[in-house]
Amino acid sequence: MGEHEARVPGAARILGVDPGLTRCGFGVVDMTANRKAYFVDVGVAGTAAAQPLDTRVHTIFEAAGQWLDAYKPNALAIERIFAQEQVNTVIGTAHASGVVIAAAASRGIPVFFHTPSEVKAAVTGSGRADKPSVQRMVARILGLETLPKPADAADALALAICHGWRGGGIGSGINMAATTQTHQGSRPSAARARRIQNLTPAQRAWADAEAKARRAGQ
Repeated sequence: MGEHEARVPGAARILGVDPGLTRCGFGVVDMTANRKAYFVDVGVAGTAAAQPLDTRVHTIFEAAGQWLDAYKPNALAIERIFAQEQVNTVIGTAHASGVVIAAAASRGIPVFFHTPSEVKAAVTGSGRADKPSVQRMVARILGLETLPKPADAADALALAICHGWRGGGIGSGINMAATTQTHQGSRPSAARARRIQNLTPAQRAWADAEAKARRAGQ
């Protein structure tokens, strides 16, 4: 941490967090107004299951504070928690998520939530993509020579990319929802058509996936 602190001129800095007590992924990207994502840093903070819960939670809290203070992001993007089969895993993830959110809130940094399917669709075009696919696309989007590992690190970067592409109220990026049809059979306006043409292939795939999901729900 700390080797790539120089901010890309005019870019919004986003810290993505894949919460967890055993492994909590942190990924920082700079996102310019033309939707170009630049890699800044990535890492994982971890704790051992044998440690007391208060020690584990405090470790993640301290790690989050270090990332926030080092990079001073404009926004924090974190995975929205859903119930899973492993109740203990959900509880641990909620503990980690809570302290990361608190660390950001105490510094006045806005927090935004994205579902796993939203993130996967954003970087791969499919909300059901597996972790290796996410790793490969994150590396391609950010121009990395090697895949970000472990998967928690790649997921954190993917969260930051997803939030930047969707705009997220940080004054940079693009609201991908604005490029999709609002109801079945509608045609995008000329302005929307131009925005769609300016999207990267991965962003266009995300927009198409979201449009299909909306039509399926109607």
